[in-house]
Amino acid sequence: MTLSVTSPPHLTALRRHFADLRDHLHDRPPGRPARTRQDTDLLFLRAVPLIDPHARRALEELNTHLLLETGLTSATGVRRTLERGLDALWELSWPAQRAAGVNPVRLHAFHGAGLHLPHLQGGTVGQWPLNVTTEDDAAAELPTLRAIASADLHNLVFQSDLGIIPALTGPAPDPA
Repeated sequence: MTLSVTSPPHLTALRRHFADLRDHLHDRPPGRPARTRQDTDLLFLRAVPLIDPHARRALEELNTHLLLETGLTSATGVRRTLERGLDALWELSWPAQRAAGVNPVRLHAFHGAGLHLPHLQGGTVGQWPLNVTTEDDAAAELPTLRAIASADLHNLVFQSDLGIIPALTGPAPDPA
């Protein structure tokens, strides 16, 4: 007897990404594949507003729980550059990070000039496929965005020290 197991959303997205790479297209929504750079640029332009609230949520969770609401989240929206193609950037900065001279926590969505498909990355963290065309796709990326933002914050500590995390230097939380 074989059990039917549904893949977790992040692995479903990764499987779609691998299939798109294999087939040299971006088949989202299914049945209407994006085959040209112009097609995938349009998908990226649609993906950024879908993922925006989830990127902001991942950064605000860090701000609330680790930075004790001392941070400021900013976002660029979609930008076009000659070197990078299309990109969008969300950043979380706070006074201790700026004083230490390290970069903010970053979530970066980009469709690079030499890439077939869009990706996500952090300021210090590698790349993850950005395969978002629906609200459900975007919501499924929240755990990935959380992981990227948390890993980025972790790496920034090593560029400075634990003193940049207000939750570790401020008053102890009330145990109640």
